[in-house]
Amino acid sequence: MEGRAEEAIEEVGESSTPPRGFGIRGGGRIVANDIKNKIFTWLLENGNEEAASNPDFMDQLEAHFRRLPPSYLADVNIDRMEDVLLHQKLLAQAKDPEKRPVFHVRFMKFEDKNLNVRITEGTEDETNVAGALSARHDGIYVPTHEITFSTIDKPKLLSHLSALLSNMGLNIREAHVFSTTDGYSLDVFVVDGWHEEDPDGLYKELEAAIARNEGLWAGSSHSSAAEYMFATQPKVDAWEIDKRLLKMGEKIASGSSGDMYHGSYLGQDVAIKVLRSEHLNETEGAEFTQEVMILREVQHGNVVRFIGACRKPPQFCIVTEYMSGGSLYDFLHKHHNILELPVLLKYALDVCRGMDYLHQKKIVHRDLKTANLLMDNNHVVKVADFGVARFQNQGGDMTAETGTYRWMAPEVINHQPYNHKADIFSFAIVLWELATSKIPYDNLTPLEAALGVIQGSRPELPERTHPRLLDLMQRCWETAPAKRPSFSQVIVELEEFLKQVQETAGTSKQEIDGLEKSKK
Repeated sequence: MEGRAEEAIEEVGESSTPPRGFGIRGGGRIVANDIKNKIFTWLLENGNEEAASNPDFMDQLEAHFRRLPPSYLADVNIDRMEDVLLHQKLLAQAKDPEKRPVFHVRFMKFEDKNLNVRITEGTEDETNVAGALSARHDGIYVPTHEITFSTIDKPKLLSHLSALLSNMGLNIREAHVFSTTDGYSLDVFVVDGWHEEDPDGLYKELEAAIARNEGLWAGSSHSSAAEYMFATQPKVDAWEIDKRLLKMGEKIASGSSGDMYHGSYLGQDVAIKVLRSEHLNETEGAEFTQEVMILREVQHGNVVRFIGACRKPPQFCIVTEYMSGGSLYDFLHKHHNILELPVLLKYALDVCRGMDYLHQKKIVHRDLKTANLLMDNNHVVKVADFGVARFQNQGGDMTAETGTYRWMAPEVINHQPYNHKADIFSFAIVLWELATSKIPYDNLTPLEAALGVIQGSRPELPERTHPRLLDLMQRCWETAPAKRPSFSQVIVELEEFLKQVQETAGTSKQEIDGLEKSKK
C-alpha cells in the first residue's frame, strides 16, 4: 500500500467543477494527439524534468491514454495537466500487489458546503456513494480534498471505496471513475468533512482505515485465496465437471472479474463463466461458492439451467445452458426492438414466473435487470446470473448495497434492511424498459440516478402505454417495500391482462410466438 500527501494547493483540482476545456473546441472533439501535444508543451513550459529528459515520454503518454476510456481524455483538467503524470505513476504502482490500493491525497480549496454532488464515470461499473452523501458540516465554507485511488478493478470496488470514505466521516462531492483496458481502476474523489486543510493528516487516517479493512483488498495472493475457497465451499461433487471435457469457444461477454464463453460439454451447447485467477480473492471466492450453492438448488423453465462447476485451480468456472437469444438488454437497446403489448406481457410473465419460483425457494436475486434476463432460441426469457443472490434465511438482515444502480431499490441504496421486495422494485424498472425500449434514466449517470431514486424520482411514465401496465409499474416501484405486490400477485394480474388482450385482439399463443420470432 503506498500513497503520498501533497502540499496545500489553492488551485483548481482535477475533479473540481471549473472548466476542463479539452472536451470540445470549435464545435468538434479535439483529437488525442492534440491533447497529448498540448500536455507535453505545457509540461515543458512549466519546467517538468521528466518531460524534458525522458526520450520515451510521448510514447508513454500515448500508451497511458490508450489504457483509459475516452471520457478520461475529456476529463483532463487544463489547469493541472501534471495530474496526468500523477495518474500514470499511481497506475504503475498499483501493479505491485504489496502496495495496493495506491492512493494520493491533496488539499484543494475551501468551498461552499452546499455545493451539489457531481459524478462522472468512465464505465457503468457501477456501484455506492449513497452512504457517503451524509449531512454537511456547520459553516458556510469547508475545506475540500481530492483523493485518488488505483488498484485492481473488481465488482463493487466503487462501493467499497465510497463506504470507506463515508465511514471516515467524509462526504463525496464528486467522483470520477475510470477502468483501464488491462483491469486496473483509477478513481478520483473530491470530498469534504476533513476538519482542516491537512492532506498529511487525512492521508494517515486513510492509511489506517484501509489497514482496518484489509479484507476488502484481498487478491494479491492467489494461492491463499484459492485455499480460502476450498475451505469454505460445500461438497458439490455431484456437480463437479472435469474441465478436460469442456470445449471453450468464442468469448461472448467480459466482466471485471471473469469472462463468459460459448462452448460445449458432452455434445451440448453451454455457457462457461470463468473466474480469472488474478481476481481470485476471498470476496470473489465467496460469490463463486454462493452462486454454485444457489444454482444447484433451482430448476425451473424460467431460470437458466445449471449444468455443473469446476473448482480446480487455477481456473474456476460455472457451466449453464447456452441462451442463444442473448439478453433482453441487447434485444431492446442494441437491436432496437419495440415490443407489441402481447409480446411484452409474455416476456414480463416469463420474468415473474422465474422470480416467483426463486422467492418461493427463499432466494433473493439482488441484481434483477435486463442484462441478467436471457432468451433461448424459442424466445423464452430466463433469469440468470446469481453471483450476488442470497438465501433469505441465511441469518441477519440484508443491508449490503448490491446490484446495479439503475435498477436498484431505494432501501438497498440507503443500506437499510431489505428483503425479496427489493427484486419487485427492480422488476418495475424492467417492466418500464419493456414498455419503452429505453435505458432507464438515460440522461443521468448511474450514481446520479441512484441519488434521484432515494429522493423519490422514478422513470417518466411512457405515453401510449396501457393504464393497467402503468398502474402495475407504479405499485411495484413504491418507496415502501410493504406496498409492493409479490411476484405471485403480479403473475395473476398479468395472466388476466394477457388473456383480455388476446381476446380483444383475437391473438392466439401461436400468433404471439410468431410476433416474437419476427423480432431481432
